[in-house]
Amino acid sequence: MKKIDKSQLKANLLEFLQLVQLEGEEILVTDGTNPVVRISQYQKTPTTEELFKNMRGKVKYFEDLTTPTTKEWQEV
Repeated sequence: MKKIDKSQLKANLLEFLQLVQLEGEEILVTDGTNPVVRISQYQKTPTTEELFKNMRGKVKYFEDLTTPTTKEWQEV
């Protein structure tokens, strides 16, 4: 991870953004010695479909999923 001061970022923003985009390098922006912000590549959050695609058709249901479970939780 590359560390730069915020004054360097202001002067060379496009150069640093290209570094992040093309090489995947993360940049930690500091104010003196204090970390302020981290710049990294955008990562798309996977959809539910993408997360569970390997399980499609493999899950078996042995009862109706909408059946109330109040009997099992009476003591709570």
